[in-house]
Amino acid sequence: MKTYQPISCSFYDELEARATTRQPCTLTYRLEPDTPPSTYQGVITDLFIKDKVEYMRLQDGFELRLDALVAVDDKELRNYC
Repeated sequence: MKTYQPISCSFYDELEARATTRQPCTLTYRLEPDTPPSTYQGVITDLFIKDKVEYMRLQDGFELRLDALVAVDDKELRNYC
């Protein structure tokens, strides 16, 4: 597995806000470089750290490393510093 690359603090704040409000969202993510992105819909319920890597957990149990995220709804990670 690739070395974890932390996401920007401002994008993390965006994720925290969605987890707090339990707002349904569409996640766009890429598990491997140079592969097409996948999407997943759900409600973010938790942001946590495991083995020095940040993750999110959705209401249905789906977990995703935060550095795999491309976008949440219309907000793209690359647009955050």
